[in-house]
Amino acid sequence: MKNSKFIIDKFAKLIEQGIVSSKDLTTELFNILKSKRDEFVFKMKLTSKDEFEVLSKRVENLENKINKVEKKNKKVKKVRKP
Repeated sequence: MKNSKFIIDKFAKLIEQGIVSSKDLTTELFNILKSKRDEFVFKMKLTSKDEFEVLSKRVENLENKINKVEKKNKKVKKVRKP
């Protein structure tokens, strides 16, 4: 219940701030979820802070590469359809 209230409060703040575009909303939602994930990892003390930063940077780089490949594949598919 506590977590759902947190998410509802965050949505309410976003609406109050006037973020109405779906792209902005999804970006903010992902940022909120990432911060909650980071909090959880720190609470569990699975890794040190330095190690966590290195690993999160690696994951971020891999996500960027995946996005580039997906965009490239979409462009290739669009070109093939005349």
